[in-house]
Amino acid sequence: MTVNLSFLPSLAAVFMLMFARLGAMVMLMPGFGEQGIPVRIRLVIAVMLTLVMLPLHQAAYAPDLTQGFAPVVGLLIKEVIIGVVLGLAGRITISALQVAGVVIAQELGLAFASTVDPSQHEQGVVVSSFLTMAGIALIFATDLHHLVIGALEQSYRIFSPGAALPADDFTQLILITTAGAFKVGAQIAAPFLVFGLLFNVGLGVLARLMPQIQIFFIGLPASIMLGLLLLTLVLGAVMAVFLNHVGSLLGDLALR
Repeated sequence: MTVNLSFLPSLAAVFMLMFARLGAMVMLMPGFGEQGIPVRIRLVIAVMLTLVMLPLHQAAYAPDLTQGFAPVVGLLIKEVIIGVVLGLAGRITISALQVAGVVIAQELGLAFASTVDPSQHEQGVVVSSFLTMAGIALIFATDLHHLVIGALEQSYRIFSPGAALPADDFTQLILITTAGAFKVGAQIAAPFLVFGLLFNVGLGVLARLMPQIQIFFIGLPASIMLGLLLLTLVLGAVMAVFLNHVGSLLGDLALR
């Protein structure tokens, strides 16, 4: 009895192509792609997702191995580009919290209070790090990471393997995502912009009425205390706005 293993090279090529797209997306997508998650864990997640989706989309690939590796390399580059663009679109959504955190810290007087952001392994203001960690935790707590998996699977229907790269669609996706992130960041920081304006106007009036008071020694502690109190009061609404934004973006990718 002979066993026909001629399908193995083609199957290995399809697995490599699918892993290129899914691996690139997993490394960048919110939730799964955080720098705080070890690389080996993210690699295992990408491999397991590839094994799950391989039977679903294997027929979409038709690698021609008779002409050498050049066609496969071309397909591999396209798959990596698609994965990076879609993963980057998801990653940009997290920047909404970073933008809001910088503005909030500026208004509270905490702009120079920096720490290492565990999600990015970069230096950042304390408020940005706190909001980013809270946002990532809520993504898992509210099961939005299921939409991430849905977006990975739906990407094969939006961008068919082997088709020409839609550069216009990629550009539009990144522009819309970036604009949405800045819009949500501004919406989150809006109460603190109003607070900063009113507080500074009040300090100016107080300084004119009572010039003998060292206004800066009173203003900075009061700004921090009142600002943190305001952050405590609006934190739930802030996270709700962010989660709605993330859910809307991932829902468009997963359910399109």
